[in-house]
Amino acid sequence: MPQTNRASWGSKLGLILASAGSAVGLGNLWRFPYVAGQNGGGTFLLLYLLCTFTIGITLVFAEAALGVKTKSDPTGAFGWIGPKLKFIGVLGVLTSAIIVPYYSVVGGWIVAYVVKSFSV
Repeated sequence: MPQTNRASWGSKLGLILASAGSAVGLGNLWRFPYVAGQNGGGTFLLLYLLCTFTIGITLVFAEAALGVKTKSDPTGAFGWIGPKLKFIGVLGVLTSAIIVPYYSVVGGWIVAYVVKSFSV
Protein backbone atom coordinates (compact mmCIF):
# COMPACT_ATOMS: atom_id res chain seq x y z
CA MET A 1 0.00 0.00 0.00
CA PRO A 2 1.61 3.30 -1.03
CA GLN A 3 2.10 5.92 1.64
CA THR A 4 0.46 9.28 1.14
CA ASN A 5 1.52 12.56 2.68
CA ARG A 6 -1.22 13.82 4.94
CA ALA A 7 -1.42 17.10 6.76
CA SER A 8 -1.11 16.84 10.53
CA TRP A 9 -1.02 19.13 13.54
CA GLY A 10 2.36 20.65 14.39
CA SER A 11 1.87 20.11 18.11
CA LYS A 12 -0.60 18.66 20.57
CA LEU A 13 -1.18 22.12 22.01
CA GLY A 14 -2.28 23.39 18.58
CA LEU A 15 -4.77 20.54 18.28
CA ILE A 16 -6.15 21.17 21.77
CA LEU A 17 -6.52 24.93 21.20
CA ALA A 18 -8.19 24.43 17.81
CA SER A 19 -10.59 21.87 19.28
CA ALA A 20 -11.44 24.13 22.21
CA GLY A 21 -11.98 27.09 19.88
CA SER A 22 -14.32 25.13 17.67
CA ALA A 23 -16.25 23.77 20.64
CA VAL A 24 -16.66 27.09 22.44
CA GLY A 25 -17.14 29.44 19.50
CA LEU A 26 -17.06 33.21 19.33
CA GLY A 27 -20.75 33.59 20.13
CA ASN A 28 -20.29 32.11 23.59
CA LEU A 29 -17.50 34.54 24.42
CA TRP A 30 -19.37 37.79 23.82
CA ARG A 31 -22.77 36.53 24.99
CA PHE A 32 -21.65 34.63 28.08
CA PRO A 33 -21.43 37.44 30.69
CA TYR A 34 -24.99 38.58 29.94
CA VAL A 35 -26.43 35.06 29.97
CA ALA A 36 -24.60 34.18 33.20
CA GLY A 37 -25.89 37.33 34.91
CA GLN A 38 -29.47 36.68 33.83
CA ASN A 39 -29.47 33.03 34.90
CA GLY A 40 -28.06 32.94 38.41
CA GLY A 41 -24.36 33.78 38.13
CA GLY A 42 -22.26 31.16 39.93
CA THR A 43 -24.80 28.34 39.74
CA PHE A 44 -25.24 28.91 36.02
CA LEU A 45 -21.45 29.00 35.57
CA LEU A 46 -21.03 25.68 37.36
CA LEU A 47 -23.76 23.96 35.32
CA TYR A 48 -22.51 25.54 32.08
CA LEU A 49 -18.96 24.28 32.63
CA LEU A 50 -20.24 20.84 33.64
CA CYS A 51 -22.34 20.55 30.48
CA THR A 52 -19.57 21.95 28.28
CA PHE A 53 -17.02 19.46 29.52
CA THR A 54 -19.27 16.40 29.63
CA ILE A 55 -21.16 16.93 26.39
CA GLY A 56 -18.95 19.26 24.34
CA ILE A 57 -15.58 17.63 24.95
CA THR A 58 -17.07 14.15 24.50
CA LEU A 59 -18.51 15.11 21.11
CA VAL A 60 -15.26 16.78 19.99
CA PHE A 61 -13.28 13.64 20.85
CA ALA A 62 -15.88 11.40 19.20
CA GLU A 63 -15.79 13.45 16.00
CA ALA A 64 -11.99 13.47 15.99
CA ALA A 65 -11.89 9.70 16.55
CA LEU A 66 -14.37 9.19 13.70
CA GLY A 67 -12.18 11.28 11.41
CA VAL A 68 -9.06 9.33 12.37
CA LYS A 69 -10.83 5.99 11.93
CA THR A 70 -12.33 6.77 8.52
CA LYS A 71 -9.52 9.04 7.21
CA SER A 72 -12.27 10.98 5.48
CA ASP A 73 -14.07 14.32 5.42
CA PRO A 74 -17.23 14.81 7.53
CA THR A 75 -19.63 13.65 4.82
CA GLY A 76 -17.62 10.52 4.13
CA ALA A 77 -17.09 9.80 7.82
CA PHE A 78 -20.77 9.92 8.72
CA GLY A 79 -21.59 8.05 5.51
CA TRP A 80 -19.22 5.33 6.72
CA ILE A 81 -21.40 4.86 9.81
CA GLY A 82 -24.48 4.50 7.65
CA PRO A 83 -25.65 5.85 4.30
CA LYS A 84 -28.65 7.55 5.90
CA LEU A 85 -26.35 9.48 8.27
CA LYS A 86 -24.37 11.17 5.51
CA PHE A 87 -26.66 14.21 5.84
CA ILE A 88 -25.12 14.94 9.28
CA GLY A 89 -21.75 15.59 7.66
CA VAL A 90 -23.36 17.65 4.90
CA LEU A 91 -25.27 19.64 7.52
CA GLY A 92 -22.05 20.40 9.40
CA VAL A 93 -20.32 21.63 6.26
CA LEU A 94 -23.31 23.77 5.22
CA THR A 95 -23.61 25.26 8.71
CA SER A 96 -19.96 26.29 8.59
CA ALA A 97 -20.45 27.86 5.17
CA ILE A 98 -23.45 29.85 6.45
CA ILE A 99 -21.65 31.08 9.60
CA VAL A 100 -18.47 32.29 7.84
CA PRO A 101 -20.00 35.50 6.38
CA TYR A 102 -21.43 36.41 9.80
CA TYR A 103 -18.07 36.02 11.53
CA SER A 104 -16.38 37.93 8.70
CA VAL A 105 -18.56 40.95 9.48
CA VAL A 106 -17.81 40.64 13.20
CA GLY A 107 -14.10 40.37 12.40
CA GLY A 108 -14.38 43.53 10.31
CA TRP A 109 -15.96 45.36 13.24
CA ILE A 110 -13.13 44.24 15.50
CA VAL A 111 -10.49 45.48 13.05
CA ALA A 112 -12.33 48.79 12.67
CA TYR A 113 -12.55 49.25 16.45
CA VAL A 114 -8.85 48.42 16.89
CA VAL A 115 -7.86 50.91 14.17
CA LYS A 116 -10.13 53.59 15.66
CA SER A 117 -8.72 52.97 19.15
CA PHE A 118 -5.25 53.98 17.94
CA SER A 119 -6.45 57.19 16.30
CA VAL A 120 -7.41 60.17 18.41
